Amino acid sequence: MRIRIVGAGAMGRGIAQWAASAGHTVELGDVRPEAVKEALDFVASMLDRAVAKGRTTAADRDAAVARLVPLAEPWAAGPDVELVIEAVREDLETKAEAFGRLEEALPASAVFATNTSSLSVTRIAATLRDPSRLAGLHFFNPVPLMRIVEVVPGAATRPEIPVLLAELVEGCGHRAVTVADTPGFLVNHAGRGLVTEALALLEESVADPAEIDRIARDVLGLRMGPFELMDLTGLDVTAAVIDSIWRGFRHEDRLRPSFLTPNRVVAGLHGRKTGRGWYAYGDGVSGPAPESPVTGDADRPVFLASAGRPETASYEAELTASLEAAGVRVARGAGPSAEAVVLVPVWGTPVSAAVAEGGLPRERTFGVEVLPPAGRRRVLAVTAAGDPAAARDARAVLARAAGGEEPYGVSVVRDTAGSVAQRLLSSVVAVGCSIAERSLAAPADIDLAVTTGLGYPAGPLAWGERIGAVRMLALQRALHTSTGDPRHRPTRWVTERAALGLALTDPGTSPADCLG
Repeated sequence: MRIRIVGAGAMGRGIAQWAASAGHTVELGDVRPEAVKEALDFVASMLDRAVAKGRTTAADRDAAVARLVPLAEPWAAGPDVELVIEAVREDLETKAEAFGRLEEALPASAVFATNTSSLSVTRIAATLRDPSRLAGLHFFNPVPLMRIVEVVPGAATRPEIPVLLAELVEGCGHRAVTVADTPGFLVNHAGRGLVTEALALLEESVADPAEIDRIARDVLGLRMGPFELMDLTGLDVTAAVIDSIWRGFRHEDRLRPSFLTPNRVVAGLHGRKTGRGWYAYGDGVSGPAPESPVTGDADRPVFLASAGRPETASYEAELTASLEAAGVRVARGAGPSAEAVVLVPVWGTPVSAAVAEGGLPRERTFGVEVLPPAGRRRVLAVTAAGDPAAARDARAVLARAAGGEEPYGVSVVRDTAGSVAQRLLSSVVAVGCSIAERSLAAPADIDLAVTTGLGYPAGPLAWGERIGAVRMLALQRALHTSTGDPRHRPTRWVTERAALGLALTDPGTSPADCLG
């Protein structure tokens, strides 16, 4: 295929390398001719590096470079061009002007694709004489390494074009997911679950950014915590995406932005690129400060106050087994001894409610996360009535529970419904499920896009299925009831599948399936 790429910046040069390496002839144009030369030199250097690392051969490198065709101007005549991929500035007027000139220069048979990450594909297409020839083809940076591409049909796009684009993407070694033309498309939309809930936890002073990040990594198994991620991406970029998607979905509560971000953006606290964000960078400092050492009495006995709920039974058993294996004295029964610290396994409810309902000693009763940790961390929730010395002892006791060859880390957070990890996970699953129930993308594509594009250990639907639809529904209902915040309301997707015994990953039967 002969492909023209318009825009020789970071995305354009990455797409050029990807397509040329896959055997396509690639024309590269930019309004700045010098940018084309810089891009071609960059692609050649990347291919040289791939040869040095044994990822490609010198012959394949030379063949790919030979397939790159520099253009004197991006709107030159091109009777043989079959596909145009636009990667110019993220501005509707700029893109409309580019496609208008391309429409004059290229044959009507050429398919147009925009690499927009935030603009409506339908609105861009509407500026053309023939809007049916354009679709979105959203790559992620760096293109050769981020092996996922969103194919986005506009409202008027001809049905054969998304199929053609998906086949092209798959033929070049990447994975294609077809998604609806909605704010944030799929990956950026799904990514709001983690970040918006992390900001909500910070708003409520449940924990500081470093503690939330540790929990996200060590309990949920994420490669990077949400605040580390915001510092890497840039808070200015993240805040703009959050606001755009929230407005686009007409102020959907699940996507609600935080009041914390605007002032930080104005102050230039954008993250790594400005030297300071949620953390400081430079001058020997990079990222969060070290974790506080464990100082309490690890020999203090423990009374485990069972939640008495079927959805937490297996988790409570895992907690008890890990404590007893570490030599902790664990008691269960009518009530705690006078010296025992009381641990309450929480599932969507605050510890304070358990203290009131069970008549537990408020000074030495603490919540403990029962979501099985992916790494080596427990979460201890402290109420306003908790005794600090007793909390230090409870932390020391939990730290004795071995996680592999090293002891668990133990985060101490303010009491909140569900604790930190459960709230983060519930939000990730809920946003993913809301995408599925709106039919914005197929369940399998949602999970594929999130694991590939965001690097999560599982897609939101598969992650929720690990917990189980019934347990997830109980968690969402408890969070909603405890907080009264509509951001936590159960999704229809989870509610229906829990009632029917279907997996969260099951697309289910649609009305269209019943029509023949």
